[in-house]
Amino acid sequence: MNIDKIRAEFQKTYDEYADPIFRYCYFQVSDRERAKDLAQDTFIKFWEYVASGQQVEYVKSFLYRIAINTVIDERRKKKTISLEKIAESGHDWADEKDEGKQKEMIYEGKQAVEAVAQLPEKYRDVLMLRYVDDLSIKEIAEISGESANNVSVRIHRGLEQLKKLLRALP
Repeated sequence: MNIDKIRAEFQKTYDEYADPIFRYCYFQVSDRERAKDLAQDTFIKFWEYVASGQQVEYVKSFLYRIAINTVIDERRKKKTISLEKIAESGHDWADEKDEGKQKEMIYEGKQAVEAVAQLPEKYRDVLMLRYVDDLSIKEIAEISGESANNVSVRIHRGLEQLKKLLRALP
């Protein structure tokens, strides 16, 4: 494969998956600038792989696997995660007319983010991939290297734990 064809395929892949990969990274680190860096690192690693002549059968799964590993590496470097940044900067409530409703929505959003952060990583990751990134169970199984049945069980158990956490909130 010539370099121009590789570049064109890479650009097409980037255009299609840059936003979902960024979103995944953002929900994992709760910092917009760090998420941009992680998403960029993901695509740099992808470029290096395909530019070396390697073939990728399932691009979406491969990109998410790189992103997951990149986030894991980031967590090993930095153990603290700011959950308030996502709750404060992740939504624009300016269109909401009722100020009381705005405050309630912000409070509930913070509670939900904090509850998700309390989940064990194995549940948090599959829930994020399923409900934030809208990946199918099959795609999550390919990314994680687990069976689709195991992914389904983790999603179910993660939702059950999340419901318990949310019910326990004041």
